[in-house]
Amino acid sequence: MSTLRTALTDLVGIEHPVVQTGMGWVAGSRLVAGTANAGGLGILASATMTYAELEAAIARTKALTDKPFGVNIRADAADAPQRIDLLIRENVRVASFALAPKKELIAQLKAAGVVVIPSIGAAKHAKKVASWGADAVIVQGGEGGGHTGPVATTLLLPSVLDAVDIPVVAAGGFYDGRGLAAALAYGAAGVAMGTRFLLTQESTVPDSVKQEYLARGLQDTVVSRKVDGMPHRVLNTDLVDSLEHSGYLRGLIAAARNASKFKTMTGMKWSTLVRDGLSMKKSSDRTWQQIIMAANTPMLLKAGLVDGNTHAGVLASGQVVGLLEDLPTCKELIEKIVADAVERIDALSLTTRPSPHSA
Repeated sequence: MSTLRTALTDLVGIEHPVVQTGMGWVAGSRLVAGTANAGGLGILASATMTYAELEAAIARTKALTDKPFGVNIRADAADAPQRIDLLIRENVRVASFALAPKKELIAQLKAAGVVVIPSIGAAKHAKKVASWGADAVIVQGGEGGGHTGPVATTLLLPSVLDAVDIPVVAAGGFYDGRGLAAALAYGAAGVAMGTRFLLTQESTVPDSVKQEYLARGLQDTVVSRKVDGMPHRVLNTDLVDSLEHSGYLRGLIAAARNASKFKTMTGMKWSTLVRDGLSMKKSSDRTWQQIIMAANTPMLLKAGLVDGNTHAGVLASGQVVGLLEDLPTCKELIEKIVADAVERIDALSLTTRPSPHSA
């Protein structure tokens, strides 16, 4: 079996420099353990879990694998300190963040031996978290699914690599060995993938929804602000099209309805939702309208990715969906990616090696 040792594999203690991202409603125990057992880094998505559900998910993951794995946490969540304590208590190897964690949280995690890997979308953000002590960063270009930015990976990645001296993991548009070889050539320490792992055997997304993804082409995603007020790359469906052509009032009404559903599902109090909103407002530059609309995200994604109702839900997706044709196991996926990357890197080495007959 081919292997590629990088700063990421050394930092986390994994075999292959391949990361499965913490996708809400998708990255559960089965997928994370499947990734870990295949030698990659699987990351549990906790933003759509209550504290009790996260506690149970960590226990299930540990029962399925003895390999390192991570947990993605919303740094602006009201119970973030309790979740941090849980990660430390359970000896979770990696803490991943979609929003930059506070300097104090990074220090607390590092003191306990937890590796801190925030996701960032700009070189300046990478510099900030690196100065606060982050061990590595995941940088996602505009090709990626879910919340995303306007800059392509091929431009964003080198700008971040030039800005920091900690390991950088490339995300956005990766799905095969060519991508891994290219990322390593740029200077990255590995790649992170979401959509590619969503379309694996261990993913619990309904089979009918997986087939919906596999039927799509390269032009079948759209970046919408009508899902939750932030740029969000999703599959272009009838629901998304109707949202795109709706007014903000309709979006706010839908968000209020979904906030009520999310409250009922999670058992949260209204005071907790309000406190989360205030925390989000304080830690980001979102408007109140965007924060209210953020209530749409968990329920719309759940409808599509858990309930399989593609007419009532949205399906987060990277542009790479148009290049995917199969549903491998995590082991098959990672081993093929790494083997292909090694073969391509070796081929490049041969073409650049001086001929023994050259002068």
